[in-house]
Amino acid sequence: MTPARIANVGIVIVSHSPLVAQGAADMVRQMVGDCVPLAWTGGNVEGGLGTHVVGISVAIEAAWSEAGVAIFVDLGGAETNSEMAVEMLGPARAAKVAICNAPLVEGAVVAAAEASGGSPLARVVATAEELSA
Repeated sequence: MTPARIANVGIVIVSHSPLVAQGAADMVRQMVGDCVPLAWTGGNVEGGLGTHVVGISVAIEAAWSEAGVAIFVDLGGAETNSEMAVEMLGPARAAKVAICNAPLVEGAVVAAAEASGGSPLARVVATAEELSA
């Protein structure tokens, strides 16, 4: 019998630009492979620059892990919409999600590297936020 695999923290990248979000996600994937749940969202509902709650909610679901999800944002509107998407999860699931105060690309890459080793959400977030200190 093989032991159950521990779930790794998921990573969500939220940018006003779909190209920036996808590019950051590509960098994360190239650095850590498929061992970390990863999703991205960018642009508003019309396809222009911006973010939207529904897109962020879909990305959270795509990267969901019982170990938690760390969200990386580029600008204030992305953070505000991410906060709304997290609130919509309900208290139990929202408690497993953190919006990181870290640079979008660098933060997501170092967080994913930390998550790939099985670190808990608090450690993943702390590692990413050290970049802002």
